[in-house]
Amino acid sequence: MGHWEVLCFALACYLRVAWATTLGVVHTEGGFVEGISERLGLFGDYIDIFKGIPFAAPPSTFEDPKPHPGWSGTLKTKEYKNRCLQVVLTQIGTRGSEDCLYLNIWIPQSKKGVSTNLPVMVWIYGGAFLVGGSQGANFLDNYLYDGQELAVRGNVIVVTFNYRVGPLGFLSTGDSSIPGNYGLKDQHMAIAWVKRNIRAFGGDPENITIFGESAGAVSVSLQMLSPYNKGLFKRAISQSGVALCAWAIQKNPLSLAIKIAQKVGCPTSDTVAMGNCLRVTDPKALTLAYHLDMINLPYPLVHYLAIIPVVDGDFLPDRPENLFANAADIDYIAGTNNMDGHFFAAIDMPAINRPLVKITADEVYNVARGLTMEKGEQGANAAFNLYTQMWQSNPEQEVMKRTVVDLETDYIFLAPTQRTLALHHANAKSARTYSYVFSQQSRMPVYPDWVGADHADDLQYVFGKPFSTPLGYFPKHRTVSAAMIAYWTNFARTGDPNQGLSSVPIGWVPYTQENGYYLEINSDINYESVKQGLRTAYVHFWTITYPNLPDVQATSLD
Repeated sequence: MGHWEVLCFALACYLRVAWATTLGVVHTEGGFVEGISERLGLFGDYIDIFKGIPFAAPPSTFEDPKPHPGWSGTLKTKEYKNRCLQVVLTQIGTRGSEDCLYLNIWIPQSKKGVSTNLPVMVWIYGGAFLVGGSQGANFLDNYLYDGQELAVRGNVIVVTFNYRVGPLGFLSTGDSSIPGNYGLKDQHMAIAWVKRNIRAFGGDPENITIFGESAGAVSVSLQMLSPYNKGLFKRAISQSGVALCAWAIQKNPLSLAIKIAQKVGCPTSDTVAMGNCLRVTDPKALTLAYHLDMINLPYPLVHYLAIIPVVDGDFLPDRPENLFANAADIDYIAGTNNMDGHFFAAIDMPAINRPLVKITADEVYNVARGLTMEKGEQGANAAFNLYTQMWQSNPEQEVMKRTVVDLETDYIFLAPTQRTLALHHANAKSARTYSYVFSQQSRMPVYPDWVGADHADDLQYVFGKPFSTPLGYFPKHRTVSAAMIAYWTNFARTGDPNQGLSSVPIGWVPYTQENGYYLEINSDINYESVKQGLRTAYVHFWTITYPNLPDVQATSLD
């Protein structure tokens, strides 16, 4: 055998061995599925990817998800399925489909053999409970929630899935006619499917972590608190959202259901007739019947996020603050971005992002008054006085604009997250609790240079975009991404973000109510990044002082 034949034989053997470390066809409870196998580089390991596996039957309008009946033969799962029916961003049309309950799986493989017993990370996307999809935004066929970098770098299985959003996911009559929470039940169905089937893909069903951002982070928090999920997952991560956020639970679902019923011509005299009519109404018309105004609002945008989960007495048997015993054994990371409220502040006060446009103290006061409208002038004065105490007699515009961002960040995200961490820690038995703030400066070129980490800025780093699209980033961004992937996947593997397969830049000290430890995450993580008492005075105001102020008569948002 000549040199060329020997080389070809060796290469064939190598390829055969490498090919043996892919899954091929996998048997699930619904039948056989076949995904795709991709090699990482010319001589790298493989990753198996399955896109569009059904985890439930196509759902009926305002009905709980049901098990998928299964299929014959082998299902080709090589393309993303439609996202769930939702409005387009202009809210004048729809996209997606009612048949949308599908999930995607990424499994890293090595040349040593097919992976087994890997930790599993299940992602829940955000989008204000109105929009979103399991693959996320797409730029040049590079999907935001592509799980490949996270799976390969952390040696974990990544799962993403769709759930119903908008009226089809969260409209509720507040009683048994249309109980609501259909999107949450879809999420539960997906998590339960992963629990039952992931072993066939090389995953450990006893080591599942759910994680999500914004409405997905609220969803993670609510899934932890629901008794339906007992034993289904072991750990959870909430990025910029928790069950105690003001925008997490509907206070008066029936009034919203009546408005939507009127728009589509359904009776509103009793909920049974309303529900029967809504169930046979065109789903696209239902989806378009809810419109989120975003300009010239008399009150801050956060108060208008209304198509959201509800305390239904079943999936959520009580208000979230009373359900933390259900999360006593679930390890938990929760945190916010240091300017999470910037997105909202920029809608409520567009001058925030216009350096040449000045704002006044009265305008800042109006934001405080809008956020605290349930407490009237007393709440507005208390908030305004606290947030302006560091102002000089003639404060600079940047100081004033940052004050607005701080107000909205603390009210919408940071304070409820800190209260959630305290309740989780207080109720924890075996579970560990970790707190963070993400502060990598925004990369949006249209923002002023004082803007820190805006809402959703963390997503690109968790999903490894600085590695998959390196030309769009600097080395410091890869530093942030590597650290977040290490902390997140170590946590998924062991329950401790410091312990696992990946080295981390500094030890992340667990949160306790006594010491309030948290980690500040950015491209310069060092010994000084482990801190205590995150915005303590402001958290105390929103969690203790503010709730004890007397309520005023409810204000209509019409």
